[in-house]
Order: sequence, then C-alpha cells, then structure tokens
Amino acid sequence: MASTSKANLTEDDEEEEEIEHFDDFTLASSWERFISEIEATCRQWSADGPKNLLEKGAVHLDYSNKIYRIKSELKDATKIYSMEYYFGIDNNGNISDWNCTLHDLQLCFGVKEFLVISPQSASGVVLDAPESSKLLSAVAIAFLWPAFVPVHDPSRKAFIGIQNMGTIFTRRFEADRIGSQVPVKFMHLEGLYELFVSKFAYWTSDHLTHLFKVYLMMKLTYRTLPNDDENDGIQDADAENAESEKMPDGGNLNRKHWDDDCPWSEWYSAEDPVKGFDLVTTWSEKVIESSLEMAEMENASPHEAEKWILTPNLSPNLDSSKGDRIGFASQLQLLVSALDMSFEAQFMEDFVSVENLGSDNLKSSMVIPPPTVLDRVLKDLLLEGRQFPDFAKGEHKSSRAIKGAPLESLFAQFCLHSLWFGNCSIRAIAVLWVEFVREIRWYWEESQPLPKMPAHGSIDLATCLINQKLQMLAICIEKKRELNEEFQDCLGSNDDVFVHMEEDIQVGEESTSFLTQSQDFDGKRDSPLILEGFNESKTSISKFSTNSQDAYSADKSTSDSKRTGSAGPVGSMKLLNSCQSLHAPFTQNAPLMTEDMHEERLRAVEAFDMSAFKAANPDAVFEDFIRWHSPGDWENDGSEANDKWPPRGKLSQRMSGPGNSWRKIWNDAPSLPAYEQKPLLDPNREGEKILHYLETVRPHQLLEQMVCTAFRASADTLHQTNFGSLKQMTTKMDQLYHTMASTLRPLQANLLSGNSEKIEDLKRLCVALEHVEKLLTLAASLRHKFIQAPRVYEAIFSDYYDFYLPNMGKGSADVDIQKEFDLKLQLRVNERQVMSNMFTPPTANQSWRKVLSMGNLLNGHEPILRQIVFSKRDSGSDCHYAVSTRGGPHMDDQQEIETYRMYVCGTSNDLRVALCVTSYD
Repeated sequence: MASTSKANLTEDDEEEEEIEHFDDFTLASSWERFISEIEATCRQWSADGPKNLLEKGAVHLDYSNKIYRIKSELKDATKIYSMEYYFGIDNNGNISDWNCTLHDLQLCFGVKEFLVISPQSASGVVLDAPESSKLLSAVAIAFLWPAFVPVHDPSRKAFIGIQNMGTIFTRRFEADRIGSQVPVKFMHLEGLYELFVSKFAYWTSDHLTHLFKVYLMMKLTYRTLPNDDENDGIQDADAENAESEKMPDGGNLNRKHWDDDCPWSEWYSAEDPVKGFDLVTTWSEKVIESSLEMAEMENASPHEAEKWILTPNLSPNLDSSKGDRIGFASQLQLLVSALDMSFEAQFMEDFVSVENLGSDNLKSSMVIPPPTVLDRVLKDLLLEGRQFPDFAKGEHKSSRAIKGAPLESLFAQFCLHSLWFGNCSIRAIAVLWVEFVREIRWYWEESQPLPKMPAHGSIDLATCLINQKLQMLAICIEKKRELNEEFQDCLGSNDDVFVHMEEDIQVGEESTSFLTQSQDFDGKRDSPLILEGFNESKTSISKFSTNSQDAYSADKSTSDSKRTGSAGPVGSMKLLNSCQSLHAPFTQNAPLMTEDMHEERLRAVEAFDMSAFKAANPDAVFEDFIRWHSPGDWENDGSEANDKWPPRGKLSQRMSGPGNSWRKIWNDAPSLPAYEQKPLLDPNREGEKILHYLETVRPHQLLEQMVCTAFRASADTLHQTNFGSLKQMTTKMDQLYHTMASTLRPLQANLLSGNSEKIEDLKRLCVALEHVEKLLTLAASLRHKFIQAPRVYEAIFSDYYDFYLPNMGKGSADVDIQKEFDLKLQLRVNERQVMSNMFTPPTANQSWRKVLSMGNLLNGHEPILRQIVFSKRDSGSDCHYAVSTRGGPHMDDQQEIETYRMYVCGTSNDLRVALCVTSYD
C-alpha cells in the first residue's frame, strides 16, 4: 500500500509539473490584441462597402459631397486612438484632374481610400517617433489600405504613412512643411525638379550626366486684386499708367464706384458682391528630362495652360445672417416700424416734438438730420425736377397692381427720400412731411407749377390718394394761373356773351316765330357754351329732329314758358305730361375728382344735370329725366318708336323704390341752365381743400400710403437694373410684384390697425425684397464684369441662384451660412482674354509687386499658389522590381509602377512637400 501510494503520488507530481510548464499560445499580448482590433474593424468596413457605411453613420466632408468619413476608437494599454476611414462612393476619379474636392492627403500622395490614426489628445498628433512607427507597423500588418499618422507640430501638417501592397511592394509616405524663409532655390521650378531627382539619383553628378524621365503636372492659382486695393492702386498711379488702366472691352477702372451706372446708385452705394476671382490654370502631364526644360517652363505664359478654371469670390455679406446690409429692404424695415408707431398720435406735428416720443431710448433713436440736410432733400424734391417725367418709363407690367404713386412722381420721390432721411424714424418722417407740405403751399400761393406732377389730363385713380391730391392740386394751380393771367379779358368777353344770350332767349308777350328762335339758338345762344366748358346733351346729336321748323312748330303751346339751355330736341321723344318735344340740355363738363370726392361729386353732377334738364324742359317730370339720362331704368312697351303719345311705360324697380335718392335730388333741384350754374370745379376752393387734407392727414393714413408707394418705387427702381437675359431674375421680379400686391392690399383699403398681424406680413415682405435685391446686385455686378462673355456671368449666376434658392423663403436670421458657394467654371479659349483683362498690370507704387519670385506671371501678377506633382515610373523589366516571390504576383515586363512621387504646394513664403516612395521588400 505504501508503495502504491508512493507511486500514485509520484504520478500526480509529474502531472502537476507538466501543467506548470505548459505555454498557452491562445492568450495574446496587448499589442496583438491592438493589431487584431484594427484588422477586425478594417475588414468590417471593407465588407460593408460604401453604401452600408453611409447607413452606419458615415458623414461627407464639408468641402466635398463625394468623400465620406467613418470613425472608430481603439485602445492600446492606457492610450486611446481614433481611427478614421476616408472613402468615396465613386472611385473612378483621376487624381491628375486636380479636383478641388479631394482630401489633402489624396492630393499629397495620390491615394484614394485611406486611414488616419491619431491619438485623442489636445494636439492630435504623435510626438514620439517609436510610437508612430508602432502604429504604422500595426496597420501594415493588419490591412492593405494606406495609413497615415500625424506627427510633429500641428502647424507643420506633417504626416508619415505606410501601405503594404501585398508580398512584393511597400509604399512609404512622408509630408512636411516650411512655414517661412523658403530657400530661394525652392522658389523656382528648376530647384524643385532637382530636389525630386535627388531622391533617386544618389550622386550630384548624376543630375548633369543622366537624363531622367520625370513626369510633371502643374496647377497655378491666380487671384484678382480686391476692389479696394485696385482703387487705391489706381489713385496712386501716375498719369501715364492711368491711361493704361482702361480695359480693352470698354470698362474704365478709374470710376468712383462699381455701381455708378446702376439705378439704385441715386439712393445708396451697394457693396460689390463680387470681391474678385480665383483663376486656376492647369498643365496636363508632360515629360521633363532636364533642369533647362524646367527653367523654360517657368517662363511660360498661363495662356499656354490646357485649362482655365474660374472661381468667383463673393462677399460674405451676400448671404450673411447679420442683417447689416444697407439697401431698399433694410430701409423699408424701418419704414414699417414707423408705420407701427404712427397710430400713437393724431397729427404728424405731434411726432415732431421730442416730448411726445415717450421713453428716453426712443428719443435718442429718433435723431433728425441737421437743417442743411433737410434743405438739400427739399431742393432735390422740388427744385431739380421741374419738367414732367414719363411715369410709364421703366415701370413693371404689374406695378399698377400696387396702389402707390408712379416712380417719377413727386410723392414717390418723397417716399424714397424719406427712406434715407435720418434713420427713417417716425419723427424724421414727420419733420420732412411738415416742411414738404409748407413748400407745397408756397407753390399754391405763388401759382407756381408743381414739380414732377402733370398739370393736365385726368386724375389717375389707380394711384394712392395723396398722389391723386397732388395731381389735382397741380391742375388747380394751372387753372388758377390761367385765371390770373386772363382775368380782365375773360371777364369782359364773358359779360358780353351772357348779356347777349339773356336778351335772345327771353320769350315774352311779343310774338316771335319759333323758326327765328331756332336760328338764334343755333347761331348765338348755346354754341359758345361748348367753348366755355359745357357739354352738349348726353344724347347723341343724331337723335335730334332733322327738321327743326316742324319740331318747334309743335311746341307753340309753350310760348308762355321759358326754355333755356337747350341743345335741341331728342329725336321724336315727347314729354309725358304734354305733347312737347323732349329737349337735351347743355351740361357742365364732368369735374376732375379724387377717389374720396366721388360720392359727393356724383350727387352734385346729377343735381346740376337735373337743373339743366328742367331749364330745357319746363314741363318735364322726373320720369322724363330718367328716360333721357338713364334709358335702362325706363321700361316701355315700344310706343315711343311708333310716335304714340303719351308713351306707355314705368320706372325700373331701382328708380321706383321708396326713398330713392335720385327722386329726392330731382325734387330739390332748381330749374337752372348750365351757364347760370356755379362751376363744378372751383380751382381756388379745391386747392385749399387739398392743402387742408395734406396738413391734417392722420399719421397712419400717411404712413400706409408711404409704405405702398415706397415698396412700389423701390421695386420699380430695381426693375430698371440691366441684368441681361437671366430668366431666373425675370421670374423672381414677377413673383415679387405679385407678393407685394397681395400683401399691401389691406393698406390700400385702410384695413390696418395698431398692433395688427399685417405688420409682421410687411416685415416678411421686406425679407422677400431683400433676397431679390441681393440677387439683382450680383446679376448687375457679374454682367458688368463679363459683358463680353455672357455665358460666363449667366453660368455663375445660375449656379448661385440654385445655391441660394433654398434660403429665399427664410428670414435673415434663418439663413444657413454653413455651406459655402464654391463654383468651378471652365473657361473657353475665346473667354480667356476677358478674364485676363481683369488682371490689370501693376503700378510701381503697389507694394505687393516689390517681390516677384515664382515666375509664370499673368499680366505682371504671380500666382498666389503653385501646385506641382513630380513622378518617376519604372517598367517591370527594370532591376529588382521584376522579381517575383513564390506565391506572389508576377510583374508584366510592360507594366509600369510609380516608384517615386513628390507633391509640392506653396508660395514664395510657404512650401509643403509630400514624398511617396515605392520599394521592393
């Protein structure tokens, strides 16, 4: 037993000893787990493919919609790393196309999809060389994608990278940057070429004795001078250089401002939305075999480049959300605010006094300009526009749908001046209005023609009431002038005519033949009245009896009656109560009326017509007047056509109803011929009534009409902009007018009230006008610059319109400014000269010309950025690159591989170099 136990014990000890010395290779180290995690993540991304990665959270880069990025976190011991995978949905693009939407590392090293591994630290770069080598080794072991690690200081944009290309080749990457003091040698193409050759030519003598076949691609970027710098340079130029500043296409850079010939320049000076242009010239791949060829290429003209690509540099204020842009829209916003405040007072004079403005903040914000500014505005309004303008000129087809005043009229000009007077506060408007009305009264009292208003014709009732009043006042001033100038002559001649007429039309006890009376009527009494402002009968003369002797012989029973102011019988019509001919009277001309006078004046016209009818037909009744004046309101059985008397018929329901106003007027109207009636239009009385209206108009009524007129005048001014054949702009202008007409309709009908929601609608209308105003300034600027190349400005505007269109329904605060407008337009050969003319030759006084270092000048301008790709290729038959390993791919003798590649980007003060070397392992 003892031996057995001892034997068993020995066996157990041996088993325990074997277990203690067992090496378990399934337990990996942290380094191996890190590599395994990288490999698993990369394989999962590769298996998912681009489309599935988008569903898993991949996002596109801000500057490119074709490159996407997905991110994952990795942990190695105590450190956490971020691994980003960059890929594109379309991998068919060619790096040699100089596509500006490529990632920086794609340009530097010519790769398509790649990884970037960086530590999650403040700097985001790897500062330890062993650590960077360790990371790259891990990726090279794990997968075949190119991998990069940021190193050194972040400002250097330095990277090192590696790509395991199977069992034969390995590509190594390195990029670094010189931020200042670039060696003079590397400012020139010859020095850069020698730098690249030195990477594979081991001896300096090889540069001269061997002809290396180097492939070259080059991209040069030029930028036009900003407008401010350009103007400063022109002002500093001497007389000789000033003559050369004039461009061949007729544009003169020596003008004061870019928009001097634009219609809005009378009111404000707009910032040029086009700050300049970037011109990219590219040379396709060519073979360079010596430094001498590089020196010659440095002297080559940009016109020899294969492609010219244009990028406009637009002003940040063009789509800014700050709302600090000055224009019609911004001033109309202030006018709408003034309208909102106008309900707080009864008269405009109440806003002139500071004490009536309420809070201190309100008082401080309503500062009015000095008297000199006020005098200048009034002078521009009243003294410099004496001739009557053409109101229809430059007017949009839908402009009259807005009940304002025509653009060139006096009130429209007042409204536009009000937008820029002071800060367009209610107080500034009140001060300007009070002085404006005082000046209008001076023109009335001195009988001087009212500027910018027609003194003849009819009142345009499609305009606002104040414009109608001013037009009426201009007519009254003209009639008042005529009366003053011809008073004595008119007085004498009128007395003679009326005395003679009174004597001839008396029908007394002495018998006089009606034939003689008819002759006197035709020749003496009534015909002069037509010349003095009276109308013949409203009934056509053709209805009068052709035989006046027979007509009057039938009226002998009226010998005791007094008939005055008759224009003759109306056909065969007879009066209802006597078998006498119905005579048409002479009536006064219809007076000029504004829309608020219609109801009152129409009643007066009817009363005067009834008086004249009674005088011409002493035995007439109300029904006779209706038969003559409004035949549609007399229902007859046709008896008048058969000359039957008395005619049978009745009044219409409208005229026979109880309390009919026409019958009441008839009952009150005296029998009075037209020449004895007082004139329907008394210019003195009407002029004073108009001035009283202007002096006592309610503030909200004035501001309502000002808002309508200001919107219409602003839009009409912008409509005169010459923007060429841009259909999008034409459509947008049409839409703006329709929007204005519908939004301003409540103001035209006086339906606005304090704190109304309509105020918010007006503010939204200002936003809509602002969008259109921005597009118009851009269209005008582009057309001015490319008037000789219309395809260019049409293409740029169309692309920006599509970019800006989603924001046009939003307010300024809601505009998305995260996305930038970035257009690349390739110019045609015949368009290059137009672009070249924008690079005006620099003057000696311009500081930026003092150092020119890079060559390839365009009209004396050196490129702001130069990008070059050098590459060297070797065929499969060359040296060790043709050897294949067991199980590895076999190199075709004719297949070429890019063994060296160097990307150079920079200027005379900044140089970045990226090198890619393919080696055989």
